Amino acid sequence: MTRPAEDEEDRFQILATASLTLSGARVLKQGDTFAVFDRFGDIRPWGVLGAQGLYHDGARFLSALRLRLEGQPLPLLSSTVSRDNTVFVVDMMNPDLPPGGEPVIHHGTLHVAREKFLWQAACHERLRLTNYGPDPVDVDLEIAFAADFADVFEVRGTRRERRGALHSPELSDSSVVLAYTGLDGVERRTRLRFDPAPEVRAPDRVLYRLHLASRVTREVSLAVACEVGDERPADLPYGVALTQAIELLHEFSAQDCSVDSSSEQFDDWICRSLADLRMMITRTPAGLYPYAGVPWFSTPFGRDAIIAALAAMWVSPDLARGVLRFLAASQADRMDPAADAEPGKIVHEIRGGEMAALGEIPFKRYYGSVDATPLFVVLAAAYHEHTGDGATIAELWPQIERALMWIERYGDLDGDGFVEYGRRSEAGLLHQGWKDSHDAVFHADGSPAEGPIALCEVQGYVYAACQGGARLAELLGDEGRARILRARAERLRARFDEVFWCDELDGYALALDGGKRPCCVRTSNAGQCLFSGIALPERARRLADRLLADDMFSGWGIRTVSTRERRYNPMSYHNGSIWPHDNALIALGLSRYNLKDHVLRIMEALFDATRFAELSRLPELFCGFPRRDGAGPTNYPVACSPQAWAATTPLLLLQAALGMSVDGTEGRVRFVRSALPPALERVSIRNLRVGTGNIDLALHRHPEDVGIHILGRRGPVEIVAIK
Repeated sequence: MTRPAEDEEDRFQILATASLTLSGARVLKQGDTFAVFDRFGDIRPWGVLGAQGLYHDGARFLSALRLRLEGQPLPLLSSTVSRDNTVFVVDMMNPDLPPGGEPVIHHGTLHVAREKFLWQAACHERLRLTNYGPDPVDVDLEIAFAADFADVFEVRGTRRERRGALHSPELSDSSVVLAYTGLDGVERRTRLRFDPAPEVRAPDRVLYRLHLASRVTREVSLAVACEVGDERPADLPYGVALTQAIELLHEFSAQDCSVDSSSEQFDDWICRSLADLRMMITRTPAGLYPYAGVPWFSTPFGRDAIIAALAAMWVSPDLARGVLRFLAASQADRMDPAADAEPGKIVHEIRGGEMAALGEIPFKRYYGSVDATPLFVVLAAAYHEHTGDGATIAELWPQIERALMWIERYGDLDGDGFVEYGRRSEAGLLHQGWKDSHDAVFHADGSPAEGPIALCEVQGYVYAACQGGARLAELLGDEGRARILRARAERLRARFDEVFWCDELDGYALALDGGKRPCCVRTSNAGQCLFSGIALPERARRLADRLLADDMFSGWGIRTVSTRERRYNPMSYHNGSIWPHDNALIALGLSRYNLKDHVLRIMEALFDATRFAELSRLPELFCGFPRRDGAGPTNYPVACSPQAWAATTPLLLLQAALGMSVDGTEGRVRFVRSALPPALERVSIRNLRVGTGNIDLALHRHPEDVGIHILGRRGPVEIVAIK
């Protein structure tokens, strides 16, 4: 089938054909390495557009991996990823061997256990073959492999006219090396090491001739190392590497808060979400940083990391410190139109790999997001409120000030008091809010909005940034700066309501276009004006009811766009789909205005969705079709799963339902009109850090409210409950 002509504004979007290998996929990530396998543990060779593979630093180092017994595939018994996301475990058995005639080895005689994990730029795999039959058997075990070294953007669907050169494979007794030199002059190598050495070696496969006595188990180990330039990962035995990988995860979570409840399903959701978040974390020189999502966005994104850190603040405040330091270190310090950069702007995306190095994509270090900069200030203020860590704020104050100055000097492109975006390079993103599809901003008649564009939720982020920046300025003794920022926030709030509120929508316009015409369409963007607090209190319930009306609320969550709008499409990326993180932010905003019935509807809908989700994992997004009895939400074909935003969804929802906020400067936890859905009779929170202390709590649902019991307290922490 001929591929349709590529829309110029769509050239970096992900092709739907990439979904063919994501259904039922198993995903691992560690550091700058991730892998997508099928349920059998294989990598199916679908060609350049198949998403499966072993990836490192923006390139695919393994594009095929196939396990066979006597040349035959193995029937699957089970396939799962451990609760902490460390190890992918597959159980299989032999088919009748040989097939088609009288078998010499009957099916189910041999058990094959396959375990694999990632550690330090390598995929480690252990195979265990056990003979449960009464007689000894001889069997050939074949492992086939290939490496195409495709850039991740090629896999997503971006076409290249030229590629680098593949080298002849290098074979030794126990290893095979596949290599490629890119057009960037960098050599990338896939080094496969086998233990024990196989009997037969070829450039694309190895063969073991195994003799298995009755009740005997044989082991074969495989390590696939990704090497870039002079890099050479350590050659570690399977057990040593696994121990180190588990120790790192424990290090990430040692200080974290833990949550359990009366609901096993909710506990599974929380457990998988926290494991996903920790898996997405990469250690950087600046600190811990959550990458955005696997497979397409396993790299630093500014907006994504900020929102993930905000959502996870009460569980892991250290993550916010790492995000702040990383983004401060990568803050723009000069004008660079090709990268959409101006002084003080926070980075949108950082990419490694051949295409980024060559400039074939603009995302090597790209600043084309309008919201990351105000959100950076919002995160800094939230981090200080939770932890009371004034030293880190003082360290980062120059970067916080530069971010605030960017808002004032560069954010408002036409002097109307609102922050807009308009790309400076044709190679950059057309739309630079969180809904960055080329068709995401439009008018009621469906026509695209022409820029510069002022998004409603971005004005809310700016409002919150000015309020938060004022608190931080006060902390550091600059009362004059604090007054200026508060005055700006109040002017913006009043002006925003005057210009953006649309009576006919019962909510806020999506945006103002370059001619200052409001985009009068019903979208979830307006809901995030509750999250930021820019919405006036008298508007809140009307907006909340609008968001939970049938045309917006599918039964699984709030759609990005109403079914009544011209561009509504439940299968689109941003024009009718449902994003869990978007719903969670809206829920937190509803809680701010004490609209707990609305919060619980969203919470229950997404909780119900986890019952249909493999591994209890909510994806990046799903389709916006109405809820049907007995069926789960419809999958979006190329959604990232796991994804950092989606992983933090239950944390935000629980915080919203409980009306929970932490004031580390005062050593206080506040619960405002706490509520829990019927499915949760009890929630326990342990090691909740509050400034220099921490506390353990049990919360019990009652017909009219929630009871709060202190199980343990270490340090000066008090509880304030407002009924």
